[in-house]
Amino acid sequence: MSTEKVEIRVSGQAVHIIRKDIKNLHLGVYPPNGRVRVAAPLRVSDDAVRLAVIGKLGWIKRQQARFKAQARQSDREMVSGESHYYLGRRYRLRIVEGNGPSQVVLRSRSTLEIQTHGEYSAKKREQVLLRWYRERLRELVPPLMAKWEAILDIRAAAFGIRKMKTKWGTCNVTARRIWLNLELAKKPVRCLEYIVLHELAHLIERHHSESFIVLLDRHLPHWRHHRKILNEAPLGHADWTY
Repeated sequence: MSTEKVEIRVSGQAVHIIRKDIKNLHLGVYPPNGRVRVAAPLRVSDDAVRLAVIGKLGWIKRQQARFKAQARQSDREMVSGESHYYLGRRYRLRIVEGNGPSQVVLRSRSTLEIQTHGEYSAKKREQVLLRWYRERLRELVPPLMAKWEAILDIRAAAFGIRKMKTKWGTCNVTARRIWLNLELAKKPVRCLEYIVLHELAHLIERHHSESFIVLLDRHLPHWRHHRKILNEAPLGHADWTY
């Protein structure tokens, strides 16, 4: 549980510090603008955090430059002709108003149709699409979980899907629960599989240690390529607030 949130400045860079009952310091740079966040153990002082950040300034600036150069989607208006993605493929949106139930239908390899019961607002059309994304992930994820649980000889208690702004997935090691970002429905299946493996691997090795990397290398040698695809994909539009 977080006990304190403070902000310091290091070489002109704002750094958000959250102190928790953890053992190690974790530094992250987050989209869309490269916000710097440090999760620090309760005992670690601001000066110690400052030194850690100074040692990583070069890496921080490279991450921020990558986010700045990354393509951004404009805010989706949910109108016919707009581009949307599913499993890495780009589709043109078609809005159809009718009397039947609201649903999403893939009409071809290039057209994604949202059928609404009468006239829907952009927000309600988006909700229909997000519900469909969630349903597709709930179909896709269990076979991938079963595959990698068997290979790794471990078992997660459950998985969940939710919208996340800064992570593709998380693992609650204590509860043995995996959370996956709803945005993964838009990415290629191989990227979804990489995230499933990545989070399950945390049930064996909690941190991104050398042994964790060895584990990924052994079971999914091309995982860096899949990570690169995720990192270079256009950032979805969002009201990025923290």
